[in-house]
Amino acid sequence: MFKTQAEARAYFGALAPLIAGSTQCDIIVAPPFTALTAAVEAGQGSSVSISAQNVCRETEGAFTGEVSAAMLIEAGCSAVIIGHSERRQFFGETDERVNKKIKAALCGGIDADIVRGRIPGSARAGRRKSSSIGNFAAVRLRWPARTSRASFSLMNRFGRLAPAARRQPK
Repeated sequence: MFKTQAEARAYFGALAPLIAGSTQCDIIVAPPFTALTAAVEAGQGSSVSISAQNVCRETEGAFTGEVSAAMLIEAGCSAVIIGHSERRQFFGETDERVNKKIKAALCGGIDADIVRGRIPGSARAGRRKSSSIGNFAAVRLRWPARTSRASFSLMNRFGRLAPAARRQPK
């Protein structure tokens, strides 16, 4: 829960000159839902992609406070983070729930950034960087309509893309 709409705009104002012309990596910002539209507007014309922090496993219904893939797309998101350690630790998300969210995102037409890792409490103990790199894996699943088939990008333990042969879905 960081960044109000005004703070998101100010953040992009400070970020834009720092990343101008950057081509070495994809830059993704994931503000809270209430600041998504402000972030999308502020990031227009930059190389920054806007990702949501969460998605509901259902397309609609009585799920107070939840947000569907369609809502995220309408807000301007290109992806959604699913499976974050905080969601698992504080909201009890299980692999089964994460799987349902992945399916909802992909069927809803939005990319899913699935993350798994980081030892709970390691950041507070001053070991964030080493434990994140040592125990972190990220996978981006793309909606097949935007690519010839679902594409997978796996990060190895050093934060680099795994060799292409190991990235192919089986």
